[in-house]
Amino acid sequence: MKLITAVIRPERLSQVKQALFHIGVTGVTLSRVSGHGGEREILEHYRGTQVRLEFHEKIKLEIAVSDAFVDRTVQAISSAARTGEVGDGKIFVQALEHVYRIRTGEADGEALTPVNTPKEGY
Repeated sequence: MKLITAVIRPERLSQVKQALFHIGVTGVTLSRVSGHGGEREILEHYRGTQVRLEFHEKIKLEIAVSDAFVDRTVQAISSAARTGEVGDGKIFVQALEHVYRIRTGEADGEALTPVNTPKEGY
């Protein structure tokens, strides 16, 4: 089992969500975050004052998957999030020691969201 953490552009979220749902990955946790990577600072004017924006708005996705779904999940995120410009984001893959579903008490592989066949419209 792996935890895949992806930091992507907010405007690419819809495409990434569609790509994940298409391959059968539906369990996703989403956070709005700010960060600084390779992008340049942006200088804006607000009420006559120059403001330096060093941190950029991003979306962080966290997805727990079985080992069999790691490569296809990473590929789906990569292809859907890529614009070719600086700031497209990063994907981190970490080992998960244990997973527990609170509602049922299921553990590890059984606790991960079941993988469904692709549905119409995704």
